[in-house]
Amino acid sequence: MAFDVGGRGDQSFNDSAAKGLDKAACELGFEVKDAEAQDGEPESAREERLQQLVDAGYNPVVAVGFAYSASVAKISAANPDVNFAIVDDAVEADNVTNLLFAEEQGSFLVGAAAALKSETGTIGFVGGVDTELIHKFEAGYKAGAKAANPDVKVQSVYLSTPPDFSGFGDPAKGNTAATGMFEKEADVVYHAAGGSGGGVFQAATDAEKWAIGVDSDQAKTADESVRDSILTSMTKNIDVAVYDFLKGVEAGDIKTGPQVYDLKVDGVGYSTTGGHVDDIKEKLDEYKQQIIDGTITVPSK
Repeated sequence: MAFDVGGRGDQSFNDSAAKGLDKAACELGFEVKDAEAQDGEPESAREERLQQLVDAGYNPVVAVGFAYSASVAKISAANPDVNFAIVDDAVEADNVTNLLFAEEQGSFLVGAAAALKSETGTIGFVGGVDTELIHKFEAGYKAGAKAANPDVKVQSVYLSTPPDFSGFGDPAKGNTAATGMFEKEADVVYHAAGGSGGGVFQAATDAEKWAIGVDSDQAKTADESVRDSILTSMTKNIDVAVYDFLKGVEAGDIKTGPQVYDLKVDGVGYSTTGGHVDDIKEKLDEYKQQIIDGTITVPSK
């Protein structure tokens, strides 16, 4: 497994993928090896990382994050007998499985939660890197918030712009962005910023406001000192997708192409740890069912 910036220990995106990998190692007997991307590295470094895993005899190889798109396309073409999977992007090749998620659907639910819980009528969104993928989180969040309260105001900030991916691993930037929002009357801030989210949580704790986590149930994974400020998290079950893929490999049944994990299959959702959304859970579950039924179509842009 080739991790994105932040690697194991980011308490979010990479850790969720690692959970699926570790489960496969434990239950299916896989021998595993992982490697981690470095902030600011060139494309050649990602290509070398994938090729080194192939050269060491590992098959399949899982790349975590859309930043690996070009390198997976190149290395999979050069190694047609090796199976690859990529999380969060679609690479068209006969030996590549695309593990994709309906992030906008899960974000809709936490957006509704933010608007229902906000006392000021102003909420915020911190995106790690200004990309189409993170736009899906923002679009869903805004749509859910507007559904719950048409008059809600949503502030948005992105921490970096490609090719700078530091926005996924800079807690100080996350803290500064969220603090600025809290100072401008926001009382709930949702982050889709990987390791930078730790700074958002600290800002919420310091301001005695709410933060919303992402990818994992971060009220269970974040530093204990900030957990009480986490209203809910948009859960994205990367671990389930990774384990499903590896289980298929083990069984000799590899599904290539796009494999989409949405609300219908519990690929995304929201967490209830801490009990902070218990009073609005019935309303959130109504929205969830309406999305599943097709009554609500959530925008992804």
